[in-house]
Amino acid sequence: MRDVLLAMIQAHEIQGVLALENGFNRVGLDHVLLVRIASTAVATRLLGGTREQIINALSLAFVDGGALRTYRHAPNTGSRKSWAAGDATSRAVWYALTALKGEMGYPSVLTAKTWGFQDVLFRGKEIKIPAQGFGSYVMENVLFKISFPAEFHAQTAVECALVLHPKVSKRLDEISRIVIETQESGVRIIDKTGPLNNPADRDHCLQYMVAVPLIKGALTADDYEDKVAADPRIDALRAKMEVKENPDFTRDYLDPAKRSIGNAIQIFFRDGSSTERVAVEYPVGHRRRRREGIPLLLEKFEKNLRLKISAPKAGEVLELCRNQSQLEKTSVGKFMELFVV
Repeated sequence: MRDVLLAMIQAHEIQGVLALENGFNRVGLDHVLLVRIASTAVATRLLGGTREQIINALSLAFVDGGALRTYRHAPNTGSRKSWAAGDATSRAVWYALTALKGEMGYPSVLTAKTWGFQDVLFRGKEIKIPAQGFGSYVMENVLFKISFPAEFHAQTAVECALVLHPKVSKRLDEISRIVIETQESGVRIIDKTGPLNNPADRDHCLQYMVAVPLIKGALTADDYEDKVAADPRIDALRAKMEVKENPDFTRDYLDPAKRSIGNAIQIFFRDGSSTERVAVEYPVGHRRRRREGIPLLLEKFEKNLRLKISAPKAGEVLELCRNQSQLEKTSVGKFMELFVV
């Protein structure tokens, strides 16, 4: 299991570091492309590939091009969001196996004029590796999704909405407008107006993810289903929302020392009164809230584990995961057997 944990760290570092200075989503490419790239490199190494074979496998992964973000945005948002990463990792294993069988690579797949990845899919820009290189930055700063089943850029907005819920839930009809301040990425990725077609559409809509907790005082996975979405109060509130970029939130989101994901909400009523402006910069899963977040993360792990496997096996998994040295020495086969239903 130590080999698996190391491979997971390496994959996260490759994907995350490449994402730091290369705006793939700004050219319409989905970051699941980086899942494919990182997993290809790591899978080829795990299977015993040489440096040359790893490079060949990576070139095959890049030759297959980008991954469009079409399924993450209206009017095409759909369930592919739930299986795209799994698809990318399965392809990575296939590239690795193919390279190990002797399939040739393509050395200038990135840089070839006219036909290379950079010219065709990256608007002629060069893919860069930040000066910091690959280490442990991504894992040390990873943002755990703990409290809400909500897209990352909206996590703190949901926290803000929960703070405001007791003050507005009985005055919903009196609201004239709701101002949401977010980062540039939040505006670009999850600011959605108009009809929302399915749960995948709703969990990437900032306005929906704010409206539900304002009304209910909670946000769960079930709240994205059609039955809840049919509540006319949700769209009524969405229609009153104004989403705008807060430059400070954008700056701190991009600051390597902070990587905050700030949101703020203020609600105005028809009688001229308003709530206070509620702002939250760091969600519970952020590095700066680790002391608060880790117990909640472990609680979430145990709760979901017990939903899937028997109590005795769940107990074995939990006991093993609490003992890092023992976990690292455990064979992969033995570990996986604990999850067999």
